[in-house]
Amino acid sequence: MSDYVLELKGITKEFPGVRALDNVDFKLKPGQIHALMGENGAGKSTFIKVITGVHAPNEGEMFLNGERVEFSNPNDAQEKGIAAIYQHVTSYPDLSVTENIFMGHERIQKFTGRILWKEMHDEAKKILRSLGSSIDPKSEMGALSVAQQQIVEIAKAISTKAKIIIMDEPTAALTSRESEELYKITENLRDQGASIIFISHRFEDMYRLASQVTVLRDSKYIGSWGIEEISNEDLIIAMVGREINQVFPERKGEIGEKLLEVEGLGKAGYFADVSFTLHKGEILGLTGLVGAGRTEVCQSLFGIMPYDKGSIVLNGEKVKIQSPKEAIRLGIGYLPEDRQKQGLVLQWSIGRNISLSALSAIGNKGWLRDKKEFAIAKELAEKVHVKANSIFDLVSSLSGGNQQKVAVAKLLTAELDIIILDEPTKGVDVGAKSAIYEIINELASQGYGIIMISSEMPEVIGMSDRIAVMRAGRIVKILNRAIATQEAILEASMTDSTEKNAG
Repeated sequence: MSDYVLELKGITKEFPGVRALDNVDFKLKPGQIHALMGENGAGKSTFIKVITGVHAPNEGEMFLNGERVEFSNPNDAQEKGIAAIYQHVTSYPDLSVTENIFMGHERIQKFTGRILWKEMHDEAKKILRSLGSSIDPKSEMGALSVAQQQIVEIAKAISTKAKIIIMDEPTAALTSRESEELYKITENLRDQGASIIFISHRFEDMYRLASQVTVLRDSKYIGSWGIEEISNEDLIIAMVGREINQVFPERKGEIGEKLLEVEGLGKAGYFADVSFTLHKGEILGLTGLVGAGRTEVCQSLFGIMPYDKGSIVLNGEKVKIQSPKEAIRLGIGYLPEDRQKQGLVLQWSIGRNISLSALSAIGNKGWLRDKKEFAIAKELAEKVHVKANSIFDLVSSLSGGNQQKVAVAKLLTAELDIIILDEPTKGVDVGAKSAIYEIINELASQGYGIIMISSEMPEVIGMSDRIAVMRAGRIVKILNRAIATQEAILEASMTDSTEKNAG
């Protein structure tokens, strides 16, 4: 009997011109949560697809409980008890929760071929309740939150009687509270005998759940360690191949005159009495617990959600912003939190995405000037260090970090004074984070005023000149960088008192 429920030896997978996996080894023990980490493009997605039967390896062997296996398709893997839960939920939004859970393995009466709806609804409800969820199995999948959809995906894996469950960035789109719920569910699955491969960019996920971590880099196996055996610094070196001595770049440039003054801004039901200033060359961090109103305030500044109280003074002139078009005309740009749904057109090229904000500048009587578009896109892609073969590559082919760089470059095609960045490093790896921090720092040094929303306290402290902490739709404290600590931010975000300035 093998010591491992899953073992991969020397797995190599090649596509035309690309070696996506290069002699990769991996071992998963029974009842273990094993973290798999690496930068975007390290080979993690191909690794998942080999295990789940989407891709057959060119070389190497795979063993389940000591028995050599070969999968021709995902059904083969599912029949052997392997299931994957992906970062971007692959559900059918217009179908019920029950239909999503049993898709592909419906309960059917043997002789009549009739679908046994009651049996499926009852079983779906039983599985969901075992996960601590009160989701109605008859409800429409598209009406659920991202966290609830993740739970349904886990329920689907349980319904196939999966013993090996792969979770691909399941916490990337979740709040801290939702992540904690997912942690508990994952631990319960482990305690019930499941073995779990947990893929994440977040160190807190790894430390909270895993007993072992394996690192891939540039499609190669780098090593595997017990969680207590490797430091953060050594793990970063393993992932990126170099030491990142200073994750947050040294601030350069000077803070200049006042660009923006917000006074008593309010939107009924969302936020109230929000006041702050932003200066040229300044990075203003906006933080607080999820649901505090951070994104809503910034969407009002950008005209997505027009405010109904208060005033905005921009470059010394009082303005009324009613639409994104008006905000851009006034020199305000916005990078949304969900880059894939709101920030980019994934099936367009890099260049076409970058030039999207500059159509008036590159157009002539309704016709686009291709040479000018190409020149602008190429210059900005190089400016933010997008890694791609050419600007004609599809944005969907890029890693998360490079997609984020393209979204930033798109902002720079407009003539802006203020750039709002909503969770700019969400879902990107540590190397890409460092590169994005450098870009933000450089933009500030060029005189842009930056408003950066972030849920990561080390990030907001490491990058911001001042930090505005929100709670329940109000700014409760503004801290200077010199005195900002995680404890001070957390205390402010959980207190009822309002103290506009500190330090």
